[in-house]
Amino acid sequence: MKTVQISFDTDTLAKVKSFVNEVTKFDNEFDLVSGRYVVDAKSIMGIFSLDLTKPITLNIHTDENVDKILDTLKDYLI
Repeated sequence: MKTVQISFDTDTLAKVKSFVNEVTKFDNEFDLVSGRYVVDAKSIMGIFSLDLTKPITLNIHTDENVDKILDTLKDYLI
């Protein structure tokens, strides 16, 4: 498992939709963690239930293709 910090700093709706489109390209499991809340990173509704004004932890549940995943998500990484 790989853990990174992400942020949706500007134009939140468009960035969240784009993020979900990017992570759904992969068959892996992705979780977003904010405080004590954990949501599926492929769920737009789940993401909007989090406090998007703060950095969010992304857990990538795989050890394969991590570099490709991180490259795809580079616009969201802190």
